[in-house]
Amino acid sequence: MEYLIYLLAVVFIIVGIIGDVVPGLPGVPISYAAMILLHFFTDITYSNEALIIYGILCAVITIIDYFVPIWGTKKFGGTKAGVRGSTIGLIVGVVVLPVLGIVIGPFGLVGILAGPFVGAYIGEKMSGVDDQLAWRSAIGSFVGFVAGTLLKVVYSLVVGFVVIKDIITSFL
Repeated sequence: MEYLIYLLAVVFIIVGIIGDVVPGLPGVPISYAAMILLHFFTDITYSNEALIIYGILCAVITIIDYFVPIWGTKKFGGTKAGVRGSTIGLIVGVVVLPVLGIVIGPFGLVGILAGPFVGAYIGEKMSGVDDQLAWRSAIGSFVGFVAGTLLKVVYSLVVGFVVIKDIITSFL
């Protein structure tokens, strides 16, 4: 039974890392769930402090991820229209295009990356902003999206390293 839990934990890590890149899939909490799974259902244990620290980081990163693209857009001079456009662009790039059968690149990666950028630009232009500010807003949205994604991926990779190291160590 323990081997099944180990396998499930590894699957959680993989799905978590994928979820860090694909919006709508909570990658960071799924990665953290792998650690919790091992702690409560196998002989692998983590200290209460470690579980609390990883849990707090999980919550903080999940919350920050919602605000980093908005911060990036505003930091580069964007308006609420750019923020809304970025969000709509992300949804279109991730959900609508694949549903319509338009998958650009591997797993729609181009839609994930270009959606917020194009959406912020269109949102700014629709609100009457000049080209220069619209481009800056789009770049800010993209920078914020990439920063949030990198933060999530780093967390999941660290948790994944700890989990996989502990699984391998349990075999030795």
